[in-house]
Amino acid sequence: MKSYPESSRLFFALWPDDRIRLKLLYLNQSLEVQGFKPVQPHNLHTTLVFLGLIDIASELLIKHGVITISAKPFVLTFDQLSYWSKPKVLCLTCSHIPDEIEKLVTALNREVASCGLQTETRPYMPHITLARHAGYLPDVEFEPIVWYAEAFCLVESCSESGGVNYKVRQQWPFIKPAN
Repeated sequence: MKSYPESSRLFFALWPDDRIRLKLLYLNQSLEVQGFKPVQPHNLHTTLVFLGLIDIASELLIKHGVITISAKPFVLTFDQLSYWSKPKVLCLTCSHIPDEIEKLVTALNREVASCGLQTETRPYMPHITLARHAGYLPDVEFEPIVWYAEAFCLVESCSESGGVNYKVRQQWPFIKPAN
């Protein structure tokens, strides 16, 4: 049995499949050419709800609560390259945000709150952080990345000697509508 520390830095996310990860890697390579230091390919994801440092008991409560969440698969089209100056990140964003992802984020926040924990109150904006410590928005052409989301997961942020590494702890598939 795997042992975990007494508390972990956790968040809920959409985790890309290999096809999407490859497209993101290709885009990141074009950013490297322009002098940006991209996020490592194995760390690319879309955060749904950031939890922060969570103890084991709260983690178990949260995991138990989210099994009741039912969501339908949805499509995210990342068609905009955005620069956010305050955190100095370069990220992919969507010109259209599907209702399904907003409902999922609301349900996750509600479950987390029912466990006595607080999450961010900013409006939700799905994004994929491509590069940190960025100073400007580069002129990069890319094909929109169409991501068919079929599950969400709980991810741990692990500080390691080579930097931060994200590890999926558990995944919950969405409920597919009957034909």
